[in-house]
Amino acid sequence: MKNITIHLIISIAAVCIFASCNNFLSVEVKGRTTISNFFSDVNGLTAARYGCYNKMYDYLDNEFTKYPDVAGNMTQMLYTSSGSDMLSQYNFTSDPTEETGAVGYIWRKILVALANANNLIQYEPSVEKAYPASASICKEALGEAYAIRAMCHFDLCRAYAQPYNYTSDASHLGVPILLRTPGSDDNVSRKTVKAVYSQIIADLDAAEKILEDCSATDIYTININAVYAMRARVCLYMENWSDALKYAKMPISAIPLAQGKDYLEMYLVEGNAGEAIFRLNGENQSGHLKTFYETSAVPADTLYDLFDNSNDLRLQLLKLDETKMCRKYEPTTFTESKRDDPIIFRVSEMYLIAAEAAWNLKEYTAARGFIGAILSRAVDETYSNEELAKYDDADLMGLIERERTKELCFEGHNFFDITRWKHDLIRQSSTNATIKRINYPSDLFVLPIPQTELNANNNMQGNPTVNN
Repeated sequence: MKNITIHLIISIAAVCIFASCNNFLSVEVKGRTTISNFFSDVNGLTAARYGCYNKMYDYLDNEFTKYPDVAGNMTQMLYTSSGSDMLSQYNFTSDPTEETGAVGYIWRKILVALANANNLIQYEPSVEKAYPASASICKEALGEAYAIRAMCHFDLCRAYAQPYNYTSDASHLGVPILLRTPGSDDNVSRKTVKAVYSQIIADLDAAEKILEDCSATDIYTININAVYAMRARVCLYMENWSDALKYAKMPISAIPLAQGKDYLEMYLVEGNAGEAIFRLNGENQSGHLKTFYETSAVPADTLYDLFDNSNDLRLQLLKLDETKMCRKYEPTTFTESKRDDPIIFRVSEMYLIAAEAAWNLKEYTAARGFIGAILSRAVDETYSNEELAKYDDADLMGLIERERTKELCFEGHNFFDITRWKHDLIRQSSTNATIKRINYPSDLFVLPIPQTELNANNNMQGNPTVNN
């Protein structure tokens, strides 16, 4: 059995917890007194807060966000030679022993981010009690940590478990629920997807209760609108349509939909917030998504075929002088050439969630209004009206799905949408992937649990087929 060491580095930008463990989940923390001392004052708590965001960046600006687009049907890989980044996910040949690729990295990086959030949640009460004059700072950090913990469990579950609606009662295997860093003798097990999502909702409830009284609006920090957006996304996956609509409408009412040049510059120009609700700060980071879409992957013909109007604003982010290219991570004015600031939540997604939820609630007029706003912004009001007229209420979901695919391409949604919609995966006929079609349901629609974890933890179960 191979031993794995996880290092959570304590610095001004990241929480540093030196840990040695025999698997990713079973962490025997060395120097616990040192960690307690680190969390003994407001400065330590503030450093921990920055560390949480730093560790989120590690997984969201890399393999996790690449995975649902590479595994989906809107991306064409440029290189198919052995060892190419994300190639095994593109071809659905993910190997459980792939420690230095997506299988191992997504698992480990999310768990590192989760450990940071858990430590902040654990130690915040004592810091707040010792420094009552800084209670508001401590509380805000705590609210953000609850939201980060919710997001870590949600993302881990999306990658390594079938979607919520895979079984009628979500009783299929999810991922471990980690509310503290496990000790060396704690062999944790996977819980049901229903249990995982229940914990996610509980953490979002806690975050909302704390952050609803905070006035922070910095898009690089989780604020109350980011919590609402996260709740809307989670409820969408749960098919809790009433809450998905309720929470999606909250950011919609607070932040206007970006239009025209402002929409494009949200991606292309440093400092333009556009309609972003929450994005990660890539300062002093090497942007992995930027490099990946510059060198390894381009939009597939299946994506371009969805665009029936050459004036669609979004095409400017998918081509450069007619050259196929994803430009969503291409900030042209960043002084740091490798930097990108990935958008995690934005208002357009909330309109799309609201449209899908309203349609499922049979609130067809509302659904048309939400999707119509996306169409109008993409081209103009005339185009929006013409497109909407092509669909009766029963068929409107087809338009909502099409627009969601176009709008959110290369932002980490495509494959997850395919599986939660229970669609077959169908790629362009000329794809260079070895897999052109996979019918739903399929065991291939999840990543394998890393083999190192299975070797070290007798309570951990693998996924059918992909772990065999």
